[in-house]
Amino acid sequence: MSQTAARKTLKDAPVMWRRINSIGIILDCNSTYASNLGYAKSEILGKPIFEHISKDSWTAMNESLKAWFETGKVTDRKITFKRQDGSTFQGLLQATSIYDENKNLLGSNTVIFDLTKMNDDKIKEYGEFFKEAKNKLDEIKEREYDNLDENSKSEYDGLKKMFDMLLQVNLSELK
Repeated sequence: MSQTAARKTLKDAPVMWRRINSIGIILDCNSTYASNLGYAKSEILGKPIFEHISKDSWTAMNESLKAWFETGKVTDRKITFKRQDGSTFQGLLQATSIYDENKNLLGSNTVIFDLTKMNDDKIKEYGEFFKEAKNKLDEIKEREYDNLDENSKSEYDGLKKMFDMLLQVNLSELK
């Protein structure tokens, strides 16, 4: 899957990010997501999202998917994630939908905060990253949006919506 300039903002981002299709299969993720789960990226792509959560979170994940289908987003959903080594961590899921030019659902952009690592330094790092990413997306919009193909525009629009949502999150409440 080729990377647009918009998606490149997430490559080595401090937050865990993944993109799924409309049936919960992981299409892409960043290095932070892969390393926090203890997998190589190639071991994650094509897998269902349920492979990376503990069984006791399956109901919560199903409820999250239901909310996503009904509203186009998921906010503040606590899920217990499972690493390759079997250890777990409490994560907080934030997701926004990606649509094609005909408003058909393509999937979602999802950011996961590892709640076990939330401290003042992380909160500051996330806040700065979200602002920088928004600025990069604003530059892309100004410079090249009109010349993007429909898939790249859909991806840009989905990421813009995700960062707009993340900038509204009160990160201090996540500690």
